[in-house]
Amino acid sequence: MAPFLKPYEGSIYAGFRIVFGALFVQHGAQKLFGLFGGPPPMPAGLLYTGGLIELVGGALVALGFVTSWAAFLCSGMMAVAYFMVHLPNGFWPIENHGEMSALYSWAFLFIAAHGSGKLSLDKALNRA
Repeated sequence: MAPFLKPYEGSIYAGFRIVFGALFVQHGAQKLFGLFGGPPPMPAGLLYTGGLIELVGGALVALGFVTSWAAFLCSGMMAVAYFMVHLPNGFWPIENHGEMSALYSWAFLFIAAHGSGKLSLDKALNRA
């Protein structure tokens, strides 16, 4: 890490976790409540299961509550989405439009490995 960023490492990570979780919540709200342009065309079972994981999992990650478990579940869901939806359309994410699925999957895996960090309910409740 660059020395000038070292004092802000915890705050930067907290911002990363909060923003990623909040962005994921929006995907869940789109699927479950028809917000932000409405749900994408997909089977109802996948729509509601995915939407629930996105809404609840994203909120848990953003709040920093049971962060590692929630992020691990979100990471796995996005990996499954990549392999089910995008990979059949080509190998490379740039050609199969799977960049967001891949990025979310890897980012959530990073969050799962790193834990809740600063500004989290886990830390406030001494669960970290």
